[in-house]
Amino acid sequence: MADNLARVLADAIAPDPTRPLLTWYDDATGERTELSGATCANWVAKTANLLVDGVGLAPGDTAGVLLPPHWQTAAVLLGCWSAGLTVADSPDDVDVLFVATGRVAEADRSYAGDRYLLALDPFARPLREVPPGYADFASEVRTHGDHFGAPAPGGPAQAELAARAAARATDLGLTPGTRVLIDVDRYPDPVDWLLAPLTANASTVLVAHPDASRLGARAVAERTTLTLP
Repeated sequence: MADNLARVLADAIAPDPTRPLLTWYDDATGERTELSGATCANWVAKTANLLVDGVGLAPGDTAGVLLPPHWQTAAVLLGCWSAGLTVADSPDDVDVLFVATGRVAEADRSYAGDRYLLALDPFARPLREVPPGYADFASEVRTHGDHFGAPAPGGPAQAELAARAAARATDLGLTPGTRVLIDVDRYPDPVDWLLAPLTANASTVLVAHPDASRLGARAVAERTTLTLP
């Protein structure tokens, strides 16, 4: 088993970097975004380079991630782990903060360091307005390199997450080649919607605010082989 999460991603992509790895739907907005393994790896590398070269962070530092399940959240989380950072879901005692636009007030109360704001636009378009004290993640991350150097050692925390993800993949019935449809409102834990599928070499169709009347047709259109209950 991989002892760090960068290796989990690399192993999931290796068989065919061009295949869809993560497909994102939001039925409340009608959006759909599809990322191949190569495209996902590119976003992850840019995020890791932003953290290391842009912010100057090092393995052992901590990133606060105040983001809901989303394809950009996947890039942020995997970029943090690739850079050897610990990820927290709180703005307290962190070295960098990634914030959804709807959680700015929470971040403002707790943290005044490097802060990146995400509108979670389906095409990752830049924000029209950026509040003081924030940088626009979508604009900043694009300026960084498409390849990240050797990922930092994962350490015990990442090894534990990888083990949890492998166990969860077994619980959920995920196996290599599975294409799984996941309602992220019911499964908001990134171990479920991100790491377990990656560990199992599965691909995902993630749906936020799902319209139950569309799910059957979507499973057919996306050729999913499993829908989480």
